[in-house]
Amino acid sequence: MEKNLGNNLGAGGIDLFPGPTLFGHPKGLMTLFFTEMWERFSYYGMRALLILFMTSAIVDGGLGFDDKTSGAIYGLYTMGVYLFALPGGWFADRLFGLKKSVWYGGIIIALGHFTMALPGLAQLFFGGAVEPKDSLSALDTNSFFIGLILIALGTGLLKPNISSIVGQLYPAGSSKRDAGFSIFYMGINIGALIAPIACSTLATFDWHLGFGLAGLGMIFGLIQYKLTGNNLEGFGDEIPLITEKDIKERESLKKNLLGISTIVLFVLAIFFMGFVPINVGAIAGASGTIIAIVAFVYLGYVILFGGLNSDERKKVGVIAILFIFSALFWSGFEQAGSTLNLFAERFTDRSFFGWEIPAGYFQSVNSMFIILFAPFFGALWVWLGRRNLEPSSPLKFTMGLLLLGIGFLVMYFAAKIAASGEYAAPTWLIFTYMLHTFGELSLSPVGLSLVTKLAPAKYGGQMMGIWFLSISLGNLIAGLVAGEASGGTEEALAQMPDQYLMIVYTAVGAGVLLLLLSKPIRKLMGNVH
Repeated sequence: MEKNLGNNLGAGGIDLFPGPTLFGHPKGLMTLFFTEMWERFSYYGMRALLILFMTSAIVDGGLGFDDKTSGAIYGLYTMGVYLFALPGGWFADRLFGLKKSVWYGGIIIALGHFTMALPGLAQLFFGGAVEPKDSLSALDTNSFFIGLILIALGTGLLKPNISSIVGQLYPAGSSKRDAGFSIFYMGINIGALIAPIACSTLATFDWHLGFGLAGLGMIFGLIQYKLTGNNLEGFGDEIPLITEKDIKERESLKKNLLGISTIVLFVLAIFFMGFVPINVGAIAGASGTIIAIVAFVYLGYVILFGGLNSDERKKVGVIAILFIFSALFWSGFEQAGSTLNLFAERFTDRSFFGWEIPAGYFQSVNSMFIILFAPFFGALWVWLGRRNLEPSSPLKFTMGLLLLGIGFLVMYFAAKIAASGEYAAPTWLIFTYMLHTFGELSLSPVGLSLVTKLAPAKYGGQMMGIWFLSISLGNLIAGLVAGEASGGTEEALAQMPDQYLMIVYTAVGAGVLLLLLSKPIRKLMGNVH
């Protein structure tokens, strides 16, 4: 059973944790810190290579997909990572428990990375030297898609539940909870900083070695998770079965899960064996429409038939409004791994004293700026708050959208240089990533916090699911936009500056609209500031 922490505060508000501590925090925090660091290493390491690998020519070891197909696949994958977080949390609560969910999720992620690495590793270890090829085999394509599915499933099982365990480590009312989460999120950014550099370096020899290194990172995370698992004793355990009814319900759930898994595997087998043609662009477009409809139908149901009072209905209405602006923000921000990654590969001068910097290295810039500037933004809000000058949450959202738009305005000028036939300096991309990071720091943590405050008590978890749905939808749109704004052909290159300008108009226009709506939204928020 989980430990009953209660209000475990000593005299003077000093936290008295029930287990071992390190530097005033539970030792379990370090276990989760390194697990999350290596999981993010695996995710961002592979993400830095993903669209470059898909668009790379077959003779260069890639898949040779066109930009639109690659963007749609990228969008579906990154959408799935956030979408599967919803059932991942549900299964943890009802079946596995948090700790086992993290363990199983990590194993599935590692299997996914090694499945993606399979063709190159098989050639390297069993086929001698890696030779150029002019066609794709079933192993090349099937291992790639199966690997993506496994990583999305595993991340959905691990990601939401490891954060929940962090929350359990701290007593109710603990003064160190926020600091603990800050330390935990630093692990995310350390992994995201190192991974693109490490995996991109190996990928210069063979793409699959880069994927393999991402999987090895997850293995490191699993090993330390198991070796230091005693630090989590009593936390994140599955809910004990007390009554005969509980046992029957869990057995029924296991049978239903097995049945659903069998059907899904059968459908996937039909697709992979080529019996049914796949149009990823159509699937991606339909998926976006379905997510938006499901989100707003559900929100409408909660508002109209959820048994809420007038004040709670207004707050759910605010969540519905912010859903739209959140999806718009992430649809621009998440082009870092697609559109901007391709710009680094194709149109950026990456020469450095005779050495060409791998394009994937630029994927580390965002994490570097977060590590540098997150403490500054945190201190800035506190400083402004003491002087009653802190912007409201809608205004912070507005700042995020405006900074996103200004970042793409920088890319408009970089695209003009590329369209003229010259390579753009890397500083264009770096400055864009800096502005986008400032936008992320203005919007992302604020959105998470605001949803927890606005959500009615009995819909707290479900409203957080809606927030993740907005990110999922934004990721999908980002992939679809990547296929249009990547400059993969001469005609597309000529249109690329206008494509970036359209993103500027959309982001800035959304920011201005939200600015105009900020006062009415503030009134709907009631006592939430």
